[in-house]
Amino acid sequence: MTIGVIGGSGLYEMEGLAKVRRVKVATPFGKPSDELVTGVLEGVKMVFLPRHGRGHRILPSELPFRANIWALKKLGVTRIISVSAVGSLKKEIEPGHAVVIDQFIDRTRGARESTFFGKGIVAHVAFADPVCGDLAQRLYQATQNTGWRAHKGGTYVCMEGPLFSTRAESRLYRSWGADVIGMTNLQEAKLAREAEMCYATLALATDYDCWHDEVVTVEQVIATMNANIERSKATIRAVAPLMGAPSACGCGGALAHGIITAPERIPKKVKKDLKLIIGKYVK
Repeated sequence: MTIGVIGGSGLYEMEGLAKVRRVKVATPFGKPSDELVTGVLEGVKMVFLPRHGRGHRILPSELPFRANIWALKKLGVTRIISVSAVGSLKKEIEPGHAVVIDQFIDRTRGARESTFFGKGIVAHVAFADPVCGDLAQRLYQATQNTGWRAHKGGTYVCMEGPLFSTRAESRLYRSWGADVIGMTNLQEAKLAREAEMCYATLALATDYDCWHDEVVTVEQVIATMNANIERSKATIRAVAPLMGAPSACGCGGALAHGIITAPERIPKKVKKDLKLIIGKYVK
C-alpha cells in the first residue's frame, strides 16, 4: 500500500521520511507539477507531490491535474490525502483550524482538466459523496491524535482564482451553508474517483475570506499557512499508522460499470493512454 500526499512547500521535506528519492514521471497528459518525492514514513510507503511546484510556480487554473493524479497512480498510490489552504466561511472555523472535507461546490469556469475521458471514450462515475469516507475518518482521527482543532465534515467551494472573492461572493457562499473556500481540490477529487483512488482533503483555514469585514492580504494568508505546516506534518505522521486496516469503501471499483463506450469503438491511442486507468475493464 502506498499513500499519496498532495500539498505545498514543506510537506515533501518531512522529518522522519526515510529512503527518500525524487522521481520524474512521464504521463500521457504532460508533466506533473514537479518531481514526486517517494519515501517511507512510520513503515508506510508515501509519495509527496508539491501541487504548485517547488517555489509555488503554477496558478490553480494552470495545474496539470490529470498528469498529477496519473503520476501518483503510476507510482502505486491507492489513497490520496490532499493538504490545502482555504478561507473560512464560518466563524467557528478559525484561522489555524483544520476541516476534513466531505462535499464540494464547483465555481470554476469549466475549462479545467477534470476528467480522463473524452476523445472517443465516455464514462460516468458516481460522485454524490466526492471523498472517501473511510479515508476521511482516518484523517480526522489523526488530527484528534495530535490535538489539532479540526472540524469533521464541511463543504468546500472551489473557485477559479487566482484573485480572492468579492464580499458579495463570500456572503453568497455563506448563505449556501458552505464552510470553506479554495481553488484546487475539486478537480483532484474528480480525477481520483475516475482513477479508482481514495481521496480526502485536509483543509487548513488561513483566514476568514472577506465576509468577516477584514481585507484578506497575501501576507496574512502566508503567515497562517506557514504556521500550519508543522501541524500538517504531525497529522501525516499520525495518519500513517492508521492505514494498515483494509478499507471498506468502494473507491477501488468506481469504474466497474462506468465506461459506456463499446470497447471496439474506443480509439487505440486512447486505450493505450488510459491503460493505467481502464486496463482492468477494457482490453
